Amino acid sequence: MKRLFLACAALTVLGACASTPATSAAPATPVAMTMPELTIYHLENRRSERIVWLMEELGMPYKLVFKRGDLAGSMAEIRKVNPGMPVAPTVTVGNEVLTESGAIIETIINRYAPGRLTPPLESADYAQHLIWLHHAEGSLAGRVIADYRVWMIAPPKERSRLVDSEAEYQFAEDYLGKHPWFGGAEFSTADIMMVFPLNFGMALNIVDKTQFPNINAWKAKIEQRPAYQRMLAKARPDGMVGALPALPKHAPSGPRTPAN
Repeated sequence: MKRLFLACAALTVLGACASTPATSAAPATPVAMTMPELTIYHLENRRSERIVWLMEELGMPYKLVFKRGDLAGSMAEIRKVNPGMPVAPTVTVGNEVLTESGAIIETIINRYAPGRLTPPLESADYAQHLIWLHHAEGSLAGRVIADYRVWMIAPPKERSRLVDSEAEYQFAEDYLGKHPWFGGAEFSTADIMMVFPLNFGMALNIVDKTQFPNINAWKAKIEQRPAYQRMLAKARPDGMVGALPALPKHAPSGPRTPAN
């Protein structure tokens, strides 16, 4: 009996003979860090609009630097702080210099606004939100820009047999047919990331915008958001600056044959 008692006492230390079942501790609520001065170096009608919009959605302070109507002048301002990689957006947070829209957004949310504009970590929406947040640049933007450049060199006679802009738009269209936002049930940073490449393809006639009613309905909701309207007033005060020429017509649609 004594040996049994000692064995159970030892196992109790390891949790094996505990009289009550062990319960996992609730995840600690993230605590927002104090945000240093945040400055957005901006080019009009470019991806840096995302960060202005994010800060307007969060209602957090920021400084916006650009030369109104002067893309070369705005780029010169970026080169002052980021000569090695002068891209928009470039953001300074205190002494840090940040690039890449998705990385900037995740840094700001995770450090200074934890839990905001993000589905709960344990929810079914969380992974989809994260997928779309990265899909915007990792897949969609690259396809759309590549198709635009190819068309400008030699207009295609038919759609690619591989994943192209139209297939990317259809993928987004199908998702929005089942969910109100790219973050699932609620607006999130995934929506902020997806606006630029979806607008790009439609505005430049890379795809036929009339084929995607779900995307158009989602865009209409986006454009009604007060924070989005404030972003346009601050980041695009003169409308479209330095816009690329639209294609004469979108590439012909039709059934794709499987790639070899």
